[in-house]
Amino acid sequence: MNTSTIVILDFGSQYTQLIARRIRELNVFSVVLPCTAPLAEISAHHPKGIVLSGGPSSVYDADAPPADPAVLALGVPVLGICYGLHYIVHHLGGKVRPSDKREYGHAEVSVLDGGVRLFAGLPETLQVWMSHGDEALELPPGFRRTAETSNALAGIADEERRIWAVQFHPEVHHSKQGTALLRNFVFDICGASPDWTPELFIQETVERVRAQVGNGHAICGLSGGVDSSVAAVLVHRAIGDRLTCVFVNNGVLRKDEFAKVQKNMRDNLGLKVVAVDASERFLSRLAGVTDPEQKRKIIGNEFISVFDDEAAKIFAAEKTAGEHVAWLVQGTLYPDVIESSSVKGPSQTIKSHHNVGGLPADMKLKLIEPLRDLFKDEVRRIGRDLQMPEDILERQPFPGPGLAVRILGEVTADRVALLQEADEIVVAEIKAAGLYRKIWQSFAVLLPVKSVGVMGDQRTYAYTCAIRAVHSEDGMTADWVPLPYEVLRTISSRIVSEVRGINRVVYDITSKPPGTIEWE
Repeated sequence: MNTSTIVILDFGSQYTQLIARRIRELNVFSVVLPCTAPLAEISAHHPKGIVLSGGPSSVYDADAPPADPAVLALGVPVLGICYGLHYIVHHLGGKVRPSDKREYGHAEVSVLDGGVRLFAGLPETLQVWMSHGDEALELPPGFRRTAETSNALAGIADEERRIWAVQFHPEVHHSKQGTALLRNFVFDICGASPDWTPELFIQETVERVRAQVGNGHAICGLSGGVDSSVAAVLVHRAIGDRLTCVFVNNGVLRKDEFAKVQKNMRDNLGLKVVAVDASERFLSRLAGVTDPEQKRKIIGNEFISVFDDEAAKIFAAEKTAGEHVAWLVQGTLYPDVIESSSVKGPSQTIKSHHNVGGLPADMKLKLIEPLRDLFKDEVRRIGRDLQMPEDILERQPFPGPGLAVRILGEVTADRVALLQEADEIVVAEIKAAGLYRKIWQSFAVLLPVKSVGVMGDQRTYAYTCAIRAVHSEDGMTADWVPLPYEVLRTISSRIVSEVRGINRVVYDITSKPPGTIEWE
């Protein structure tokens, strides 16, 4: 049982789990609950403090996300962030209105009273990240302004009622002093203890999985990447050989990946792996499909269908009376969830992840997703505590739908083969330059664009390949990497020379937002 818990109420912000992550980085346990959570459920966690997240709504909207206003009177410290500030003002007698000057992106905040505990030890001027179109016009009785920008209020407090709020987002890395502000809230104001560790997460997860599965069996959808590998090792620690990992060749893997992953998982992790070559099955379902959302849903559905088939075979082979394969383990992470659907609150769908938006409604297997609330770097920390090999933990992320979402337009065997060759060159040259572990993600994309070229004094008319390389901390935001010109030159030269069917290479210099990391 954790001795210190911070409860975060989610009003639909895509940044909500970032708050939890920042708090876990302080080694304090945090739990995210929907804003509609009953007061009894919130109190059952014995919170040291409560954080009210941001969100896309306005408090004066008819369908504004509801929460019990009594949460403001529980007697524990409360921190409101963005929409959370508006919620506090609105429900305690103040007024919120649409702002004359909306603020999005970088902003400079002036701290008005350095004596306020939330800003203790912070500079008088803060560089922060804003994202709001409303402002607090009138403050509730007892509240005072604690910070402001040139355009609007940026912080309020009623220290007697133990309520603080800021208009900006301290949880995103663009807010330079954000972690220090959260540290003030968690430790100085809430009095929490730093007693949460990856080891504790492992212990609690293993116990929970054992209780879930009981004497049954589970299969894991293994990709060979960091997420599914760590999920598999966690569940294997809980139920041992009653876990069977199923690695599916969906026809859109990287070059030689089907053989490499099997060897890695068996030899280095000691997992029981069943390999299924379903490439023709997937490619036939993808034939003629160009819409990226449809691609993801087809791949998600087909994965589940393959897993159901394999579960039936495993059950028949085990012949264990009264037991059956009832569970499917997935390495779903929080960025997959928040971009796919509204889970904790009314967030916007950006794109369906195949583990989330692509799941069929009538699937037979029940899900185990032990990493669902975590980010990639947290998963790597847990993998290291599980003593997993670094070459697995340091693999760059690879999308579950594979090359299907890096081939714009129709996915065919010929186009997959083209991209496999180009992508292998990108990865090889990034590694040769010593950049692989310094970059969050680097890969090739095949565009449905043909252009005229000249090779050997002959006219060519072939595809365009885009190169993508980004820095990111958590996958929620990303900046493009200024790769050295020599690396780009070598990649371009090799692709055009060695990959028949591609005669032009371009470099993607778009950050997230406004783009996404993957092209589809």
